[in-house]
Amino acid sequence: MNRAPASVWRHPIHFLAFGLGSGAAPYAPGTVGTLAAIPLYLYLLEPLSLGVYGLVLGVSFLLGCWWCEQTSQDLGVHDHSGIVWDEFVGYWLTMWAAPPGWQWALFGALVFRFFDILKPWPIRWADRHLDGGFGIMFDDVLAGVYAWIVVAVCAWFF
Repeated sequence: MNRAPASVWRHPIHFLAFGLGSGAAPYAPGTVGTLAAIPLYLYLLEPLSLGVYGLVLGVSFLLGCWWCEQTSQDLGVHDHSGIVWDEFVGYWLTMWAAPPGWQWALFGALVFRFFDILKPWPIRWADRHLDGGFGIMFDDVLAGVYAWIVVAVCAWFF
């Protein structure tokens, strides 16, 4: 069971690193974090042009590296299970240029979670060998790239 520190609700950076509090879920915080990213995608990101969407992704990744590093250091735990901003960014990467609609948003979340949980090479290597905020973020970015490919191929055929 996930034990979220009280600082999640008091410290703005911890709140952001914990995916707007979604990482405080007692069970499956990564999945809950991915689900929390869906409405933000549907209402804020999906309508954006590809270029602006890409810019938002880049900024979200860079800020996430800092937020996750700071939170990890403050908690004294590398990649606490409640730190789920990396799931937000990985999912949003999955959905870059995806067809519109909640069905695709849900499909993308399922595919992203598949790769994030399974961690095929080189995702598992990155998860085990990269440290700090960058390491926390990068394995989910790789899972997002794998999931993005699957979504793109499925969109091409369907």
